Amino acid sequence: MKVAIVNDSKMAAEILRRILAGLPDFTLAWIAYSGEEALRLCAQLKPDIILMDLIMPGIDGAETTRRVMLTTPCVILVVTATTVGNRDMVFEAMGYGALDAVNTPVLGVGESLDGAEPLIQKLRTVSRLVDGHDGNFGHARQKITTPDNSGLPIVAIGASTGGPQALARILSQLPQHFPAAVLVVQHVDEQFTPGLAAWLRHSSSLPVCIAQHEETLRPAGVWIAGTSENLMYDNGRLIYTTPKKDAIHRPSIDALFMSLARPHRAARVGVLLTGMGRDGAAGLLALRKSGALTIAQDAATSVVYGMPKAAVEINGASEVMPLDLIGPRIIEAVLHPAPPQSVPVRSDNKKAHTSPAAVHAIRSKDGRP
Repeated sequence: MKVAIVNDSKMAAEILRRILAGLPDFTLAWIAYSGEEALRLCAQLKPDIILMDLIMPGIDGAETTRRVMLTTPCVILVVTATTVGNRDMVFEAMGYGALDAVNTPVLGVGESLDGAEPLIQKLRTVSRLVDGHDGNFGHARQKITTPDNSGLPIVAIGASTGGPQALARILSQLPQHFPAAVLVVQHVDEQFTPGLAAWLRHSSSLPVCIAQHEETLRPAGVWIAGTSENLMYDNGRLIYTTPKKDAIHRPSIDALFMSLARPHRAARVGVLLTGMGRDGAAGLLALRKSGALTIAQDAATSVVYGMPKAAVEINGASEVMPLDLIGPRIIEAVLHPAPPQSVPVRSDNKKAHTSPAAVHAIRSKDGRP
């Protein structure tokens, strides 16, 4: 795979070059020392992966990510000196399409490369995603028939590339006393989940927290998967389970969706947002078969139309709609649940299936009749 480096530090760029030189499956495409230079080089030779710094003179890494995804979209990994210190910019870049973030490796004692292994593992994960090997989800085949007797409405949302901003938009539309529990799996390294929760609180009138093992759910809250283990639902409470060793998604959206795909009393909604790969597609189909409303984000508003497209292709989404209509549709489904019914799914996404009530909710919010 062709990998490009964008970093204004010649030392950091050289460290990254050395790491790539030791990986036979990856080759260096080019090195850019500014965002402007990166955009020029991308137009000449589009790489498979870009290792993107954040803090640079001129165009910073977040803005460079946005422009690259508009003109020559490819996989972008944020590689910066301090991911925690640049939290807001990390999530901004991820909202524009960066897949993940990792700290820049540094030279250690005796010219050793400290911190290289996390980057190498992320490169290998990306390689499997790009090649279409999303992993073998054994849990996705399990058929759960035990009924859920909690009576609590549940909304489960899965997101990956471009997910943080999409999640922020949906959460901003949910009311303060929303009578459902909202469960979220966002593909992101577990070191970022506390920051993601804090970042999403700025957009949400609901409390946003990291899900805890064996925690009991309640209405009017948002719980985010916070570790590399799979977050799952178990009759009114949350549990974490260990994924398979070869699992590419940690945590897995499919795992959460599958755990909810059982007979239930209260409203249940599954939402699959923008992202690369197929994680969540099989789980969304299982949710739909269990009688839940299942929604896939449409192509036009997805940063990467991978996971939602996969769900549409297997008929897992009962409705396909643009991002701005998803929040009102969730509210409608929870407050006025309808009996389960088969809904034709459009795969061309030229016109999403959207209920009149959802359209009315959007127009009312915008001040239009």
